[in-house]
Amino acid sequence: MISFENVTKRYGNLVAVDAVSYTLHKGESFALLGPNGAGKTTLVRMLLGFSRCTAGKIAIRGVPAGRSASRHKLGYLAELHRIPPYLSGFEYLMRQAALCGLTGSEAKTSVRDILKKVGMDGLEKKKAAHYSKGMTQRLGLGAALLGEPEMLVLDEPVSGLDPLGVRDVRVLLEAFKKSGGTIILNSHRLSEVEKLCDSVAIMDRGRIVVKGDLAHIVQQNETLEDVFIRHVEGKIT
Repeated sequence: MISFENVTKRYGNLVAVDAVSYTLHKGESFALLGPNGAGKTTLVRMLLGFSRCTAGKIAIRGVPAGRSASRHKLGYLAELHRIPPYLSGFEYLMRQAALCGLTGSEAKTSVRDILKKVGMDGLEKKKAAHYSKGMTQRLGLGAALLGEPEMLVLDEPVSGLDPLGVRDVRVLLEAFKKSGGTIILNSHRLSEVEKLCDSVAIMDRGRIVVKGDLAHIVQQNETLEDVFIRHVEGKIT
């Protein structure tokens, strides 16, 4: 589904991502972990074509990252997700639906279905200026789910959500996974990663320091947090 081959990103003398290689298969739920500044978001930005590799290659379904075809059926939620304050939730999702090629009654039906899925049904007419961070995050996830994506790339998807909201997002992602969808999750919520993901890679200072199946990485009588601390010199953020 996705391949990273010796991917490197430099900003002058700073090496933000250093020779990262990884293969992600269709239907896999994968977590990209690491302390702040480890290079996770930079790697995601290159995957989506927002930034170019200094060296190496990234491909999605065999298509080089950055080409429009590589983003087909891909939903994305940014960490710093924002909605224009003058738009209502419904208006925002209708705009996103249009970007997915949905129009007219088909778009309205899809948006109403998404509003129910993300728990925003009945709140969609309020302007975004009056939404909480959690409400904004729910709508961002809803936008990522429009157009029946085959893959989701989620950067801190439960940021700003209360425990009930975190549970709701997990249920949504579990259903997406069960339907055969592929997930890339960038998160600091290690307990949620353990519940949802099949595989992980831990980055530190631009390099992947451990990767593989979650069940193999987390040994008996330890948690993912224990593994994280052990591989990033005790720095957990």
